[in-house]
Amino acid sequence: MSRKQGAAYTLGFSALVCLVCSVFVSFSNVSLKERQELNRQVDKQKNVLVAAGLATSDEKLSSEEIVARFQSIVPVAVALRDPNQPKGEERKPGSGAVLSDVDATAVDMVAAMQDENASLREPANKAGILRVPYVGVVYQVMEGDRVARLVLPISGKGLWSTMYGFMAIAADTTTIKGVSFYDHGETAGLGGEIENPSWTARWHDRRLFDDAWQPIFAVRKGATGSVAEDPHGVDGLSGATLTSNGVTESVRFWVGEYGYGPYLKAFREGGR
Repeated sequence: MSRKQGAAYTLGFSALVCLVCSVFVSFSNVSLKERQELNRQVDKQKNVLVAAGLATSDEKLSSEEIVARFQSIVPVAVALRDPNQPKGEERKPGSGAVLSDVDATAVDMVAAMQDENASLREPANKAGILRVPYVGVVYQVMEGDRVARLVLPISGKGLWSTMYGFMAIAADTTTIKGVSFYDHGETAGLGGEIENPSWTARWHDRRLFDDAWQPIFAVRKGATGSVAEDPHGVDGLSGATLTSNGVTESVRFWVGEYGYGPYLKAFREGGR
């Protein structure tokens, strides 16, 4: 082999190695992203199960077990805002209609809130919510052919962070059956107690609405009585008044007129 041929061989071999390596790295990156997305979806499903009372927060479940338990839950896409509403026009509630042509499993509300093309800017509100997605998700917990519970995504500002969670309500659309906060940056031991199972258990059977279907649920300052004594309130978090207020306003926003309120009204009246 001549010197020129040897140089060409070396150059070609090096290029081939680089090509193979780049393909391998690209494949690895895609595989990693796919695994991360799968893990994120499974984690979301676990938190929905916890809110729905189909799992506990400290229960060790494999991905397969989580997916299996999730089979009794049907996600549905819901219209929270009208994408055709002109910019600058006074906000209007969404229709609350179920969007049967939208794949609810592909709806990412958290991402949509950061996307101007997937959400509308919200006027200043006590929950600290900046944008509301055009499309939301409701998780219908089925018992046979009957919807037993509804799980709603909730979010809002605490003292230091945006708090994200899921809240389960009975088919009467007012009785709380469970809640799970899965992401926040509140102070450990204070506002961070929103994820403490002993506190979230106190929400069970409290009610969201008054007789006129206005949201009045509140995290009180101090201790509350039994459900019979205070059906619309739950104990406040010691030393975390602003976090407690944030939870109150977040819940009221998402079950109210500009959140899932129109959907809940339609559900009560016989729709899905």
